[in-house]
Amino acid sequence: MSKFTTAQLRNVAVVGHGSSGKTSLVEALLFNSGALSRMGRVEDGSTVSDWDAEEQRRGISINLSVVPVTFKDIKLNLIDTPGYLDFMGEVISALTVTEAGLVLVDSVSGVEVGTELAWDRLNNANKPRLVFVNKMDRENANYQRVLADLRETFSDSTIVSFQLPIGSAESFQGIVNLVDMKAYMGQEGTPAAIPADMMAQVQEARQLLVDSAAEADDELIIKYLEGEDLTEEEVRHGLHDGVKSGKIVPVFCGTATANIGLYSLIRAMTSYVPAPDETNVSGQQNGEPIRVGNNTSEPTTGFVFKTIVDRYVGRMNYVRLFAGTLKKDDHLRNQRSGSEDRMQNLFTVSGKELEAVSELIAGDIGVVTKVDDVLTNDTLSDPAANITIIPPDFPRPLYTVAVAPATKADSAKMGQSLQALTEEDPTLVVEYVQATKQNVLQGMGESHIDAAVRSLETKFGVKVETSLPKVSYQETVTHQASAHYRHKKQTGGAGQFADVQLRVEPLERGAGFEYASEVFGGAIPTVFIPSIEKGIRQILDQGVIAGYPIVDVKAVVFDGKYHPVDSKDIAFQTAGREGFKQAMRDAGPVLLEPIYNIQVTVPDEYMGDVMGDLNTRRGRVQGMEQRGNRTIVRAQVPLAEILRYGTDLRSMTQGRGIYAIDFDHYEPVPSHLTDDIVEKHRQEHDEIQD
Repeated sequence: MSKFTTAQLRNVAVVGHGSSGKTSLVEALLFNSGALSRMGRVEDGSTVSDWDAEEQRRGISINLSVVPVTFKDIKLNLIDTPGYLDFMGEVISALTVTEAGLVLVDSVSGVEVGTELAWDRLNNANKPRLVFVNKMDRENANYQRVLADLRETFSDSTIVSFQLPIGSAESFQGIVNLVDMKAYMGQEGTPAAIPADMMAQVQEARQLLVDSAAEADDELIIKYLEGEDLTEEEVRHGLHDGVKSGKIVPVFCGTATANIGLYSLIRAMTSYVPAPDETNVSGQQNGEPIRVGNNTSEPTTGFVFKTIVDRYVGRMNYVRLFAGTLKKDDHLRNQRSGSEDRMQNLFTVSGKELEAVSELIAGDIGVVTKVDDVLTNDTLSDPAANITIIPPDFPRPLYTVAVAPATKADSAKMGQSLQALTEEDPTLVVEYVQATKQNVLQGMGESHIDAAVRSLETKFGVKVETSLPKVSYQETVTHQASAHYRHKKQTGGAGQFADVQLRVEPLERGAGFEYASEVFGGAIPTVFIPSIEKGIRQILDQGVIAGYPIVDVKAVVFDGKYHPVDSKDIAFQTAGREGFKQAMRDAGPVLLEPIYNIQVTVPDEYMGDVMGDLNTRRGRVQGMEQRGNRTIVRAQVPLAEILRYGTDLRSMTQGRGIYAIDFDHYEPVPSHLTDDIVEKHRQEHDEIQD
């Protein structure tokens, strides 16, 4: 296997809307490199990238896949990412460990919601990008229309065409490279003369290219404005600096499945994508911020950006090495857990294929296996250095289902298998909700959850049943009330006696539960005061009106009686519990519901529909903001109204709307809705009793 220096490496995340051809492009580039004897097809499930059984069944990517491609003396680690919105976490992970993004755009559809989301993620990561207009051989392909669409949608970026297509649809046969002013024809990229009928268009596009090159460099722009012509070398220098710094976004074109234009694209990636040693990454050392510089002389530091738990291979951790050299059998410290582990198995990876290697150098990507307790976003570094790479922020889950084991056998394995899923995917969250007594699985959307549930069965042999989760309501009181309860039991021999008078009072939101005693004069012996509290706490999680936890309530015992022989701990527990229930019912009990902040981003034309829909969901709009051709609506909405909002939003906006939510506070449920919730609880309780 060839060895490369850090300067000979390039790491590129291939991103874009679903079905824009990312996987086919990676497959074609791999074929051109000589690593494949024939190109696989997404439709046949035979590509290197889409190796997972669920990906092959769906015909889409759902996991990132690392595919190294060699071109001349350069190794490109291409990370093929999913285009579907539900799997955006994979895109975020890929961008964390790459120096640039290759954005694929369909030649007919133009900029789509997945394009916009990938662009936003590249902006957040502050990464340069290249654009490839794919499928130029499709009917109705229109390069100039896509170029205009890109410039309009991403008006804050300098979008520059580096190529022009020769023909389109069935007549597409090659490209004109505006940098070296040559035409390249067919799959081989054979140099040819520029067609005469294109010269005027080529000259105009070339002038825009030169203008952009001059603007990317202060010295060049001064020379250019003084009327001097830039040399070919100066133009290339300006373009290289502009693209690598992100000032210029170059646009290329071609077709992956017919393998036209790809020679020029891979040549551009090796030229314009920064090498790892030209960049650095944010980290911490002993709590102090540092920059980790992608060179072999610094302490070994690797970042785990993907974890796969395989029933046969075991745990596989994908590692991007940001500094130093990682050799087989080296010991590295997990900065999260503090444990030191031996890297006994070290591989490079291409799709699902692993190839054992003796070392990885700074800037490269590899896999370590069978290292316990290493999770996605962990940093593995030299024990003496204590360096931690700052992990990315992942979006909060948007879609939740309640999960229950299908059989008793599944019950024994469900918890461990769900945990394994969350270790593989940071955007999956598993939680037991005490308020509703449900295990819930949270993800980014319906397809995300569906894929996770299928993985449970196919990878871990666990079958679960899913259902709409219950809303985690809470119960509280609105005013003060008192109650008197006497517990007396005589069945022969020693009896039970306790007499308790108590009151409940409302507390401010978030205060929880408080207990106090105002008993004086020995009406209730001090030893039994804690017994009353113990009885009350037995029902705090059960509620008194609809079975939900009781919060923001203070219980005060102020009087009572006892019997010198029959009063016992259990008697005062019972009296406290039943007296508290009675006082709660008389204190104006209400249900509290969780209110979430929601931020909805939609194209301007859908803003009215979204606003009207939020009003029907009891939403309160907090404000709006314009960003390009999109409107951002911020509102507060009860969780009960947005449990399946993602599906509805996609329907309203033809898949172009996105949203994010986070919990804000609890507030009382409107009285006209409370009765339905209480009745539903009663029916469920009756069914359990039956």
